[in-house]
Amino acid sequence: MKIKVLFICRNNSGRSQMAEGILRAIYGDHYEVHSAGSDPKEISPLTIQVMKEIGVDITGHRPKSLREFEGEKFDIVASLCDEACPVFLGGERYLHAKFPDPRGADIDTLRRVRDEISEWIRKEFNPEK
Repeated sequence: MKIKVLFICRNNSGRSQMAEGILRAIYGDHYEVHSAGSDPKEISPLTIQVMKEIGVDITGHRPKSLREFEGEKFDIVASLCDEACPVFLGGERYLHAKFPDPRGADIDTLRRVRDEISEWIRKEFNPEK
């Protein structure tokens, strides 16, 4: 049985989308992965581009509202904001990691945030730890 994870941030257009794609690509055999936000916005083409650079295609992703997951239970709910983060009740375990909001950022900033999220996921979600 896979561990059910929900990544949350405000817009579900950058950090949480990156985290969803990375966790699914790296440890997808162990996790059922979702993401959502309190105020969903479109995913920028630059975010999709920097993810493709590491072999993760999120072109099929769409921004989702936390409301879509109301009533669902998750093993892990992980918030990724460096500012006020939304709250989602329904997690067995809660994690928080601070990553800067890449919305409207240049490509180098997006790459840095992507790499920081990837490193955190490799450490925090490694099924062999």
